[in-house]
Amino acid sequence: MRVDTNFFCTVPMPDAGSDSITPTSRRYDNNAVIECYRNLVEWARTADSLGYDTMWLTEHHFQYEGYEVLPNLILFGQHLAGQTKNLRLGQMFNVVPQWNPLRLAEDFAIADIITGGRMEFGVGRGTVPREAWPLGTVVASGDNDMSVEHDRINRQIFEESLEIIKRAWTNERFSFRGEHFTLPADDIPDRGSNVDDLTLIPRPERPIDIYQPVTSPETIEYVPRAGHKAVYWLQNADSQLDKWNRFAKIRDDMGKPVAPGDDRCLVLNVHVGKTREEAMKKGKPGHDEFCRFLSPYGRFSSYRNPDGSKVAFDHCPTVQESIDQKIQAIGSVDDVVDTIGFWRELLDLKHLIIFFDLPGLTRQEMKDQLHMVAEEVMPKLGETMDRRPLPSLSPLV
Repeated sequence: MRVDTNFFCTVPMPDAGSDSITPTSRRYDNNAVIECYRNLVEWARTADSLGYDTMWLTEHHFQYEGYEVLPNLILFGQHLAGQTKNLRLGQMFNVVPQWNPLRLAEDFAIADIITGGRMEFGVGRGTVPREAWPLGTVVASGDNDMSVEHDRINRQIFEESLEIIKRAWTNERFSFRGEHFTLPADDIPDRGSNVDDLTLIPRPERPIDIYQPVTSPETIEYVPRAGHKAVYWLQNADSQLDKWNRFAKIRDDMGKPVAPGDDRCLVLNVHVGKTREEAMKKGKPGHDEFCRFLSPYGRFSSYRNPDGSKVAFDHCPTVQESIDQKIQAIGSVDDVVDTIGFWRELLDLKHLIIFFDLPGLTRQEMKDQLHMVAEEVMPKLGETMDRRPLPSLSPLV
């Protein structure tokens, strides 16, 4: 099984899970942000030594609360590639509408060339108005007509941007005409003539896979048709299986079938201890902080009430709900093995991304988590961590 890691890029937060502190009241200084970056370097080295395939990082901006403090995943990933030997570095996700698509295409291409093909490209549409508006775009922010319109605009910008990036990467010359982008713009003068097309400098040396999260009905339909790899997270089992199978059905209908488990991956929050009680000491506070922070964005709306009915949009689950519904895995080695085994059997899972970054863990505690999953959980599951061979490209050294 391919096993990756995923980090939100959270500052040290020793009081994570405290009932007396609301997420929006937290505020951290620049020193705490830089300490997060130092931690990421150590965790990348550890993941590299243990055989994890890819370390995925998360793009966010202006988050003084300290939960997600890395604004440029390509730049930092390139740095981590220089600190490791075999680990691939991925973006989960570049928030595409917040970028100029040509700058995103250029930055990724040059980072991939510099690292000898060790970068992985992930894309998303964004969820946070505080980030979107200052960076020149919009996202849905509520259940109203304006939010619906903002979501429509955001989706159009995203899909046009992806088409531009793909054209730029795969054509020596390209142009694009859409509702939001005209590339090149009309009537650009250049040394006695007009510009009719563009050439991206540089372009990647290899085909680039594109990973995208799958949640909304529109995205469920778009991702397989666009040829992207699907990323799933925080879904109840029935919903997850439906989305997993829908991907395969669409690919079949296109005449581009996928083998069971291929081109799809599952992200699973994991905190493991020698015993269930040990896991709860850090896992429960980290789980609770994580959930309180994200519940206003509807991240846990796939959970179900005991009677099977839907929960509220802003549902904030207890740790026992997460464990019982197998949406997060917090417990002993055996507990975590059982949960991963459940998903492996349900989905014919071949690519697992483990989210380790529950708030509150120290640098050493996080390293211990990376070791325990690689050295105890996966062997007990009967799985080897199958790291892919690196591309036969020469990094710039």
